[in-house]
Amino acid sequence: MELRVLRYFLAVAREETISGAAKYLHLSQPSLSRQLMDLEKELGKELFVRGNRRITLTEDGEFLRKRASEIIMLVEKTESELRDTQEVISGDIHIGGGETYAMRLIAKTAKELQKTYPDIRYHLYSGNGDDVMEKLDKGLLDFGLMIEPFDKKKYDYIKLPIMDTWGLLMPKDSPLAAKDEISPEDIRDLPLIVSRQTMMLYELSGWMGKPMDEWYIAGTYNLIFNASLMVAEGVGYALCIDRLVNTYENSSVCFRPFTPRQEVGIDIVWKKYQVFSKAAEKFLERIQQVNN
Repeated sequence: MELRVLRYFLAVAREETISGAAKYLHLSQPSLSRQLMDLEKELGKELFVRGNRRITLTEDGEFLRKRASEIIMLVEKTESELRDTQEVISGDIHIGGGETYAMRLIAKTAKELQKTYPDIRYHLYSGNGDDVMEKLDKGLLDFGLMIEPFDKKKYDYIKLPIMDTWGLLMPKDSPLAAKDEISPEDIRDLPLIVSRQTMMLYELSGWMGKPMDEWYIAGTYNLIFNASLMVAEGVGYALCIDRLVNTYENSSVCFRPFTPRQEVGIDIVWKKYQVFSKAAEKFLERIQQVNN
């Protein structure tokens, strides 16, 4: 299976037509069709459902699209790292993170590093902790920004000098908006919109005083901005951390912290025995200086 053919496959999956993909790739349609059929023959799987107007992926095709995207990303990342020279430090740093105010510290570190090494590029991936750890394990990210608790066995990490506070995001006209803090009793029977990060939910179950399967869950999220729109429309109340959603005067939602206080630490993590590019080494050095 050649990288070239994987790129062809991804183009067809994206364009959903042979003609569109062939035009994008500057290939003839018969040549592209033949190489895709050879790929299916090589794998022994049907990858496409060939309709009259568009091409869709089979279940095996969807699996290959996910894996092919990861392979191409990893190859491009490796090529970029190998192009780095000792004289001029440049290249790409891939950072993943759940939504946390600690990303501002990452941004400040990048800005400081940019003064000395202007050719370093930063690529940010947003997702919940489970997504970030999966990409770290596959080598697609150099660093992950993780909200505690999480399984640290496979990672080295630095605890950042920032704490996030859990609370409730609600419409400003909710009766609970009149309270300074939110107790478990306040939300026991409310429709809740919760993070899909499993370990966080287990921790909050302790604060709630009842297991997750007894919560009234109206929805889940991995990005709080999208969940905040559901909150604004009255679908439910979001369990989230502070300082991520606009709650100023012009906003229709507000945030109230939990009581007893539920604060969590933030760590920047990387795989144990990770071999860093020179750019990533410089970034880690700067993070360590900030933290000392």
